[in-house]
Amino acid sequence: MTRLSALDQLAQGVRRPGFDPAAHGPGIVHIGLGAFHKAHQAVYTDDALAAAGGDWRITGVSLRSLEPAAELTPQNGLFTVIERGVEGSTARVIGAIDRALSLSTDRRAVLDALCDPATRIVSLTVTEKGYGIDRASGGIDRTHPAIASDLADPADPQGVAGLLVWALGQRKQAGTPPFTVLCCDNLPENGTLVHALLVDFARQTAPDLADHIAQEVAFPSTMVDRITPARTEATLALAREMTGVEDHGAIESESFRQWVIEDRFPQGRPAWEAGGAVFVEDVRPFENMKLRMLNGAHSMLAYAGFLAGHRYVRDVMGDPALAALVRRHLAAAAETLPSLPGVDLQVYAADLAARFANPHLGHETYQIAMDGTEKMPQRIFAAACDAQERAQPLEPFAFATAAWMRYTLGRDATGQAYDLRDPRAALLTPPPDLPVTPEGLHDRLAAIPDLIPARLTKAPGWRDAVIARLSLMLDKGMRAAIETEATR
Repeated sequence: MTRLSALDQLAQGVRRPGFDPAAHGPGIVHIGLGAFHKAHQAVYTDDALAAAGGDWRITGVSLRSLEPAAELTPQNGLFTVIERGVEGSTARVIGAIDRALSLSTDRRAVLDALCDPATRIVSLTVTEKGYGIDRASGGIDRTHPAIASDLADPADPQGVAGLLVWALGQRKQAGTPPFTVLCCDNLPENGTLVHALLVDFARQTAPDLADHIAQEVAFPSTMVDRITPARTEATLALAREMTGVEDHGAIESESFRQWVIEDRFPQGRPAWEAGGAVFVEDVRPFENMKLRMLNGAHSMLAYAGFLAGHRYVRDVMGDPALAALVRRHLAAAAETLPSLPGVDLQVYAADLAARFANPHLGHETYQIAMDGTEKMPQRIFAAACDAQERAQPLEPFAFATAAWMRYTLGRDATGQAYDLRDPRAALLTPPPDLPVTPEGLHDRLAAIPDLIPARLTKAPGWRDAVIARLSLMLDKGMRAAIETEATR
């Protein structure tokens, strides 16, 4: 079968870009060329180019993996997004990516793109753990491998902070205006966090650049939402069937998407509103809504669902007791949030439950469960702290915390081991000769620095609530714990 490389190869019914890709130059460098970027920012940029034109195509960069460039380069940057709604699936080919690079093999081209005056935005989806942020200080984490490497040799950067500070320094020296840094990862006040990270890194490696970054570089915060499962062979097979061509870069996602952005782009931006993006002065209320409701419920159902034998989120929602706990968690998280103009949180919760139940989306609980130490603070612990201060029920958050703690043991009910896939896995994994007790497991994890806030661990009743649920999970299994929790 012919490999996708031109739009005229596509079968009838496949949606094509509404613009000529060759007529538009690049204006964005995106770091973190994975499935989510392809399903989200690239789609919005495709819509923006179709509506308003401009030189806003994307130079996609992978920091380590060679696969994205190997997939997209022979296809001239084209790839298929299969949108899987409850009612069925549609295929759309995206033309927003100008070229795909890997830092490990295309280093000079990546550095040149970052320094190019045509590059006005650098966007990021490198996951929460990819930045090297010290949660306590908000600055750099010197133990993070990329941060440590770039502190040792800032002229040969390998990580996000090192690359961006180096490029901003080169641009300043050349008299080129700085690019806007646009974080699209699930971090609270993500623009503010990345701003603090880069300023701190600059203070360590280029002190004369720190004030320039602090005062002259824009870091708008964003909230992003689109459930995007990991690609499988079934994804590629469906893409062949729907498009009539071989597409090594095809991905699938739900039909829903959302992007809320602070409108601070001194060098301009694409017309992302053409794809439905919403521009606001303050993204924090939307960000907290998504982190606590969608992401928080996702983490809870991932740990409990995986250990109960559910491979996919849709399977979780087919389990009446666990689905009830998902709805309970959504309601509890909503109670910790202020009212948001134009948003009905009860409707939002119902919509989330329906999205989770999408029968056509194979979103694995094990995929969601990775990087728990990076996700739990903003998804679960922050909400629990606010619930405690407002005298709201803590049980939903205690159950989610207990499920995560049980998951950190790295073995299921049958004794089968699994990889935690967490940057702090060494701290999570108990010594092999240490007896596992609910109290011991809780206290050991609660003592990990900069993870669970002290105001939560010291809150009256919190420890007892977590240990009670953890005891049941350890003694009777996750299935029994879910059934018991659902009837409380």
